Amino acid sequence: MAANVLEEDSMEQDIESPVTIHQPKLPKQAREDLPKNINKECAKRKIQRYVRKDGKCNVHHGNVRETYRYLTDIFTTLVDLKWRFNLLIFVMVYTVTWLFFGMIWWLIAYMRGDMDHIGDSTWTPCVSNLNGFVSAFLFSIETETTIGYGYRVITDKCPEGIILLLVQSVLGSIVNAFMVGCMFVKISQPKKRAETLVFSTNAVISMRDGKLCLMFRVGDLRNSHIVEASIRAKLIKSKQTKEGEFIPLNQTDINVGYYTGDDRLFLVSPLIISHEINQQSPFWEISKAQLPKEELEIVVILEGMVEATELPHSDNIYPFNEK
Repeated sequence: MAANVLEEDSMEQDIESPVTIHQPKLPKQAREDLPKNINKECAKRKIQRYVRKDGKCNVHHGNVRETYRYLTDIFTTLVDLKWRFNLLIFVMVYTVTWLFFGMIWWLIAYMRGDMDHIGDSTWTPCVSNLNGFVSAFLFSIETETTIGYGYRVITDKCPEGIILLLVQSVLGSIVNAFMVGCMFVKISQPKKRAETLVFSTNAVISMRDGKLCLMFRVGDLRNSHIVEASIRAKLIKSKQTKEGEFIPLNQTDINVGYYTGDDRLFLVSPLIISHEINQQSPFWEISKAQLPKEELEIVVILEGMVEATELPHSDNIYPFNEK
């Protein structure tokens, strides 16, 4: 009887003994359970974003003393201005140049005495049919815009007028090239192209092929695709170094397939972008319970060429909601 009992006990132990399975080493998110009593105020707290949802950086450059640096690159400064200021400068530049040269044309006519011989058929004026500042202003517009109505024309008896005509023609061409080029660059900027690029509202952390991954989705709504598209991600989080230095907005790369080539996208259909949370990941030491309390931000940058215009395009997507 004793032997039978021992045999049954040994059989039960053999049946109930668990099979040893070597699980892969996982970060704290997979090893710690999220406590049920999470502070709701902590979960719903409002975090000031480093980059807004519309792609603009929430950074204000204040106390800039060397403002002359903006004027050294006036072309980029004009392109970066808002449309209302850009259009105002566009109109003002042309108006000022027309008024300036119109004033010079009027001064030439006044100093030569053309104003005193209006209607005198024996007098050869510098500019025919120029009888005041308004007509000089109209002649300046006709000269710079090469309209040529044929009513006011310069004569060959006015060398100073010929020199002024050459100067205004050259400067007018420079102004046209500069302002039209500025407007063309501003109009052709592919910023609105981002409106048809759709990103998932939430980023999720889950198992994929036995690995813990941070995943989000991206898709293109247009038929014209983004050529040579590539994607990269940054983690914006405060950091304190071993020496005690506090870095408020430290940027850390998030590997979304740089070494495997998965960061280069063929964006024809919606794609899932995956980041493996391994020992090289910045999320490795952040537990599941700690994640909702962390003040961090994920910035995703999608770059490529717009197929329709062949212009470079860059789009930013910003902090995902933790799930």
